[in-house]
Amino acid sequence: MGTSVLISILITFLVIVLILWLVQRLPVEAKIRQIIQIVVIVIGIIAMLKYLAVF
Repeated sequence: MGTSVLISILITFLVIVLILWLVQRLPVEAKIRQIIQIVVIVIGIIAMLKYLAVF
């Protein structure tokens, strides 16, 4: 069970990093890009906390 949780957290982390990288490539205004990055990070943290059974 512990291994599957670690793998899930790792996959979630990699997806977050990929999305953040893609957001950097978007041709949008810097302020909008920053808001999108914050939203992605918050959603990623919540997803990781679910794997750790905090929520």
